[in-house]
Amino acid sequence: MIGLFFIPLITMRLFAEEKRSGTIELLVTSPIRDLEIILGKWLAAVMLYACLLLFTALNFGFLFKYGNPDWKPLLIGYLGLLLQAGALLAIGTFISTLTKNQIIAGAATFGVCLLLWIVGWVQGAEDAPWAHALAYMSVITHFESFGRGVLDSKDAIFYITLIFLGLFFTARSMESLRWRS
Repeated sequence: MIGLFFIPLITMRLFAEEKRSGTIELLVTSPIRDLEIILGKWLAAVMLYACLLLFTALNFGFLFKYGNPDWKPLLIGYLGLLLQAGALLAIGTFISTLTKNQIIAGAATFGVCLLLWIVGWVQGAEDAPWAHALAYMSVITHFESFGRGVLDSKDAIFYITLIFLGLFFTARSMESLRWRS
């Protein structure tokens, strides 16, 4: 739940600030390919989020000191959190390329992340096939198995697909910036 608020804060300046300050032209005309720029910014955002998760892992130090828990479900849970954050960060990176204003980018990212968070609630109210399809798009639905310590390939593939789509749309947006300049 806390990641829902941190992810827009991390991604809102990735490209929006570059566009506002005018340094996007330097990035676009540099000898670096768009994919390298996008992956560099996205990986930096993922690493920042991983550092935030590292602070929560300090609590488990006490757990392992005074108890004997199984470490594999904890590791799978953190992998799920990292995959979920990577997917939402990729979407936020794309949204950041669409505007010059970082506040608008942050608010839009929060709105999309919140929508992907609560879209699974439809299944509780409706039992139609469209409700099941809509609930399948929820990032929380796919995190449930990670939260139980089970590594399910369909959930990992869902997050990897969201990462790929977010970064693909970011690349298309950067390409359109090149043509507009």
